Amino acid sequence: MAENRQDLRKFVAPEFVFGEGAGQLAGQHVANLSARKVLLVTDQGLMNTPWPKTVMDSLGESGIQFELFADIRPNPRETEVMAGAEAFRECDCEAIVAVGGGSAMDCAKGIGIVCTNNRHILEFEGADMVPLPGPPLVCVPTTSGSAADVSQFCIITDTARKLKIAIVSKTMVPDVSLIDPQMTTTMSRDLTAHTGLDTLTHAVESFVSNATSPFTELHSLEAVRYVAAHLEKAIEEPLNMEARRGMSLATTYAGLAFSNAILGAVHAMSHSLGGLLDLPHGLCNAILLDHVIEYNFSAAPERYAKLAEALGAKMDPAMPQDEMLARTLEAFRSVKERCGVTVTLAELGVSPGDIRELAASAMKDPCMLTNPRQVAADELEKVYDQAR
Repeated sequence: MAENRQDLRKFVAPEFVFGEGAGQLAGQHVANLSARKVLLVTDQGLMNTPWPKTVMDSLGESGIQFELFADIRPNPRETEVMAGAEAFRECDCEAIVAVGGGSAMDCAKGIGIVCTNNRHILEFEGADMVPLPGPPLVCVPTTSGSAADVSQFCIITDTARKLKIAIVSKTMVPDVSLIDPQMTTTMSRDLTAHTGLDTLTHAVESFVSNATSPFTELHSLEAVRYVAAHLEKAIEEPLNMEARRGMSLATTYAGLAFSNAILGAVHAMSHSLGGLLDLPHGLCNAILLDHVIEYNFSAAPERYAKLAEALGAKMDPAMPQDEMLARTLEAFRSVKERCGVTVTLAELGVSPGDIRELAASAMKDPCMLTNPRQVAADELEKVYDQAR
C-alpha cells in the first residue's frame, strides 16, 4: 500500500483518432456508440467553412439523424448551454457531436451534463462536482489550442456574475476525439497565433504545476518543442500541412498534460478577464504568460529553464538564477513578438479600476490550486498591472 497517497497520480484520456480525414469518421464513431440521433453543436462562424457539412455528410452516410445547434458565441454563456440542453431533450437526441473550437466543445460538454443530471449548468462549478456523465460525446476540433476534445475541463461564462466558471471532472472527458489537422487550415492568422499560444500556456502551466507527474511532463515538454517548431510556420503559411499537423500534435500533447496536471495562475487570471470583459481566452493567456512566469520563477526555476530550453534558449544549470530568469523571459517574449502578440491589457480595455475585482475572481479559480507558488490577491493585482 502506498505510504503517501498524495504521491499517487492518475491519467485520463479519451479515445482519439489523429490525421487528415479523421473528421470524416464522425458517423462511424457515433454508430459505434449505438446512437441514432445526435445534437450537432457548432457555431455560426464555423458554418462559413466546409467542416460542419463534412461532419453532417459523415453522419448521413452512417444513417445518423442530427439536429443542428449553432447558437453559440465565443466564451459560451450559461444561457446557451441551457438552450442547447432544451434542444437535446426536445429532439430526443441520444448523443452529441461537437464541431469547432473550445467554445463549441465546452458548450457541448455542458449540454450533456445538464441533460443527464437535470440541473442548471452553474451548479457544477468546481472540481469533481458532476455526479453523472453526459450522453456520448464525439468532438471534432477545428482549432489548435483549447484541447477541450481531450481534457476534463469545461469553461462556461456566468453572465450574472461576469465570471468564467471552471467545471473540472473526468466526466467532462469526451468519448472520442477526431483530430483532423486539415480542419484547422481555415483559422485566421490571429486565431492561429492566439490558439497556438494557448497551447504553449497549457504546456508551461502543466509542467510547473504542483500536480505534475512523469506522464504529464513528457507531454508538456514535447508540446513546447512542437510549438517552437511549427507555430510561426502555421501563422505564415496557413495551408502548410506539416505545420498544421505539428500544431495539432502540440495541442493534443498539451491537452493530455493539463487535463491531468491541471494549470495555474495564467489560466485563473485569464478566466477572470474573459468573464468580466468577454475577451478572447488565448489572447489573454498570451498577454499574461511571461508576467506570471516572472512572478512564479523562484518557485520552480529549473522547470522554467527546461521549458525555455525546449523553446530554443541556451541555458546552463550553473548560471545564476537571475540570468536564468532573464533568458527564460527573453525566450517567451520573443515567441509572443514573432507571433504578433504585442497588445497590452490596457489596449484591450482593462482599466486600473478593474484590477481588484479581476484579482479577487482569479483567486477563487480552481486553477490557482496547482500554481507552483502560493499567491495572494494583492500580488495578483501587481501582475495584472504589469500586463497593462
